[in-house]
Amino acid sequence: MTETRNAALDSTTPMEAPHTAGGNSVDRFYKPSDEIVEQANVTAYMRSKGFQTYEELYNWSIANLQEFWTDQARELSWFEPWQKVLDDSQAPFYKWFVGAKTNIVYNAIDRHVNTWRRNKLALIWEGEDGSQRTFSYHTLNREVSRIANVLKSMGVRKGDIVTIYLPRIPELPLTMLACAKIGAAHSVVYGGFSVEALADRIDDAGSKVLITADGGYMRGKIIELKKIADEAMARTPTLQTCIVVKHTGHEVTMENTRDLWLHDLLSLPIASPVCPTEPVDAEDTLFILYTSGTTGRPKGVVHTHGGYMVGTYTTLKFVFDLKEEDRWWCAADPGWITGHSYIVYSPLVAGATSFMYEGAPNYPYPDRWWSLIARHAITVLYTAPTAIRGLMRFGEAWPNRHDLSSLRLLGTVGEPINPEAWRWYHRVIGGERCPIMDTWWQTETGHFMITPTPITPLKPGSATRAFLGIDVDVVHEDGSPCAANEDGLLVVKQPWPGMMRTILNDPERYVTTYWDKEPAGMYTVGDSARKDDDGYIWIIGRLDDVIKVSGYRLGTAEVESALVSHPAVAEAAAIGLPHEVKGNAIHAFVILREGFAGSPHLEDELKAHVGHEMGPIARPEKIDFVASLPKTRSGKIMRRVLKAQALGQDVGDISTLEA
Repeated sequence: MTETRNAALDSTTPMEAPHTAGGNSVDRFYKPSDEIVEQANVTAYMRSKGFQTYEELYNWSIANLQEFWTDQARELSWFEPWQKVLDDSQAPFYKWFVGAKTNIVYNAIDRHVNTWRRNKLALIWEGEDGSQRTFSYHTLNREVSRIANVLKSMGVRKGDIVTIYLPRIPELPLTMLACAKIGAAHSVVYGGFSVEALADRIDDAGSKVLITADGGYMRGKIIELKKIADEAMARTPTLQTCIVVKHTGHEVTMENTRDLWLHDLLSLPIASPVCPTEPVDAEDTLFILYTSGTTGRPKGVVHTHGGYMVGTYTTLKFVFDLKEEDRWWCAADPGWITGHSYIVYSPLVAGATSFMYEGAPNYPYPDRWWSLIARHAITVLYTAPTAIRGLMRFGEAWPNRHDLSSLRLLGTVGEPINPEAWRWYHRVIGGERCPIMDTWWQTETGHFMITPTPITPLKPGSATRAFLGIDVDVVHEDGSPCAANEDGLLVVKQPWPGMMRTILNDPERYVTTYWDKEPAGMYTVGDSARKDDDGYIWIIGRLDDVIKVSGYRLGTAEVESALVSHPAVAEAAAIGLPHEVKGNAIHAFVILREGFAGSPHLEDELKAHVGHEMGPIARPEKIDFVASLPKTRSGKIMRRVLKAQALGQDVGDISTLEA
């Protein structure tokens, strides 16, 4: 991948944008090599449709939305075909592949077992203690079938919702797949959530069965999941059975008649390695996943088998360009939507080899991830900007002691990546040869919405443009398009297959939260964004993460990006606090890199640096030097917690916070 300077632009060679999130372009961009372009999956599809440029292919996919998604769906297996690709008669309750019968597990496992992939590695797992387990597609099929039969013996039937509360161990994807195989839905609650968070989710789902573990490992400590689950179950009258995975081996309380060890159940005749995959309707529920909203009760986002399967498979195939020989590592947790879509389901549907690691990226040393990449010959790494910035703090010596030459593609997810971290990731980890797929999407969207492909010229900090078949725009509240470099609302203008179908038990909330706001008739994302002169999209942040200073709207991501572009800063968070004159003033929190110490002099220097990068209006009023920032377990900074603490207010529900 080369950094190129060129004053002349066309649709295939946009330039690199400035350090802040958005603004006018400067004369640099990162262009993929001819070899990458020539071998990309999306190039092959583009040529098969008779197009010469990606721009032509994209425009065709929007004008011929149903034909594009039909092309992708035909690569997968269906028990019965669909009568209609898209039913929009009851919008916004859209339906995809209407009348079709399928099962995502049939596509993820069964169809591979009948081919040469039977003995291909499907999953490689490494524990924090260095232990390893591997599963071929054949082994995966046997283990999923055994757990599925156990669940059936527990009375789990098609349409039931099973709650799963497990650490990052193989039993997490195994139990998810086992639920889906028999037509039951799963509700995964991230391992380590609080008693209240777990109880609320079990209660809302009406689960009769909970699957948990004695505990999990994180930074050498045991997270006592069973203990948390015991307290939660005392508050949830619907629960009848708790299946427990033995992982850490520490002593836990097991209640007679309710609690059962999974390994004991798997030793019984009920755990046959043969279990037929249940045909389900394309619109049948696959899973419920609760969003960690900052206010109000959690929203149970509902995803279905057919459209979600097609959407996740297609985006992984074209964005991360997976080949048969790849070793794919999505470094998220299966408990989040990133893990559902790009650890568990789409890699298996694509017949890929997926790697999964239990522990923290810097335990016991800051090179743990880099050693894993070298040892397992990982070819594609997909992680969060927060993790990248956290590892940047330790300098380049740690990654430089490992051979990372197996990598050919990199990716980011979770929040906008600041250009400084992007360049470090590209240069130090990717060796300046690996394109970075900076993806924007949500729990609600199911799969990537705005993202480059390997053939897209890149701008550090921008997720580039909408994916094929995804009609995204930046608009005013009346729905009219914003001008170049003008802040606006990010919206999706047409339905897409992986979209959420509703909110569990609350369809009215689904409509009012996502569809009833201005502009009418569009999916309201809840993010502000802007398009630059080349049509590249820059995510500013959540609408409630925009600070209005003296009448100017400033995105927290922009301020944070400017701070992190200073050589002393590893991570930053910005909030707005009330100000008598300005309305709001910027208050920043900064984690310094190794070798730097906080001081009044450095605070003044950082304030001046932000003013230089963004203009005097963005200069922070105050900067605090901190050792850590409050984050969700998916790595997103919880700015509302910082704001509540600064104002002396109650921080509210922090069940999604990192331990």
